[in-house]
Amino acid sequence: MTGASNPVIQTTDTRKRVLTILSRVGAFLFAVAITVGIYYFKDSFRHLASLGYIGIFFLSILANATIILPAPGLAFVFGLGAVFNPFFVALAAGAGAAIGELSGYLAGYSGQTIIQRTRYEQQLEGWMRKYGGRTILIFAFIPNPLFDIAGMIAGMLKMPLWKFLLFCWIGKTLKMLLFAYAGSWSIPWLTPD
Repeated sequence: MTGASNPVIQTTDTRKRVLTILSRVGAFLFAVAITVGIYYFKDSFRHLASLGYIGIFFLSILANATIILPAPGLAFVFGLGAVFNPFFVALAAGAGAAIGELSGYLAGYSGQTIIQRTRYEQQLEGWMRKYGGRTILIFAFIPNPLFDIAGMIAGMLKMPLWKFLLFCWIGKTLKMLLFAYAGSWSIPWLTPD
């Protein structure tokens, strides 16, 4: 019986492939559903700021869970830095932002590419392969809408989730520190005494 294949192994391999495909499609649909839901209900989320740091955390999750489409998360952090302790605003917003960025990671992990293979995307993928988490940290720190692409590439490359979240949290928290303190220093100057 040389050359005969084992039907049990073939069935197991087929099940694994089907489960992998289903999990990737599910992750992609989940990421798209989050984005659509946030834009549909965005006016309802404004009251979260009244809940203090917990509200800031959830507001930051929502502002960063959109894929490609911008949300005003940094504007909220800037304004709330003048109302609350800017250090704790940054911690809450940074943690929420890192969790919110999972939508891009999941979209990339799903294998469903919603970005074109441009020269820029290929260069970013090269940086991600070479520098890994440091690329995530830098792109998370720089205020730009392109972080979603970095998150998708991290997911596509199957970067460990803990590593993505850690470097994303560090970069986002540092960025939020700048915006929260800028708000705390700027807004009092803008209000009349």
